[in-house]
Amino acid sequence: MLRILLASKSERRLQWLEQNLSFLGAKIDSRPLLASEISAPQGLAVRKQVEMICRDKAKNASIEQSILESGDCAKYDLILVSDTMIEDPDDFRFSIGKPNDNVVAASILMRLSGRRHKVWTSTSVLFPPGNEKEGGVIEGGWIERNYTSSATVEFSDLNHDSMEELVSSESWKGKAGGYDLAGIAGKYCHLIEGEEVTVLGISAESIEFLKSILSNESYSSKL
Repeated sequence: MLRILLASKSERRLQWLEQNLSFLGAKIDSRPLLASEISAPQGLAVRKQVEMICRDKAKNASIEQSILESGDCAKYDLILVSDTMIEDPDDFRFSIGKPNDNVVAASILMRLSGRRHKVWTSTSVLFPPGNEKEGGVIEGGWIERNYTSSATVEFSDLNHDSMEELVSSESWKGKAGGYDLAGIAGKYCHLIEGEEVTVLGISAESIEFLKSILSNESYSSKL
């Protein structure tokens, strides 16, 4: 059985991985990173911003796990880290973050109302030190393979009642762009292009890679 650590506090990501990978032979644990998340500079394409943050998370996950494994911490075959950003409908260099109160949530949702926008998710898959895998060696000695995917989501026109429902539900909390496609916001927006898992917070390309590992017994047995 492949032991995977999701270095994230996102219950949504953990639930999706358990539902879609466990039956293939993956045992998935989760643990949030201890290090603070960096802020990518505005002015870069949102794709570059999300990759920058994800790869910094990968570095921190590698360092933290290497330190923990020097003690009695469980060892893992793979570590996953991920980051998701919403691209402003009018500017591919401006990312829309997570609202911190009702007013900001309403403002973001009004900006997305009746329009299409891109969602970018970058996911890094980390292999333990000593594995002969393609990828770059990062701090802590782990080997990183990074995958970035995008999806396009369209919102219907939000009226006063739908806006009040979305904001008062507090479903915007902790969500980039102030909405959750798999939650109540799914009544008002839908996927136009790409994979739903990208919007939910894991790169679709990384999932294809993980499935290829899990379906290849000889490959996974070498980890």
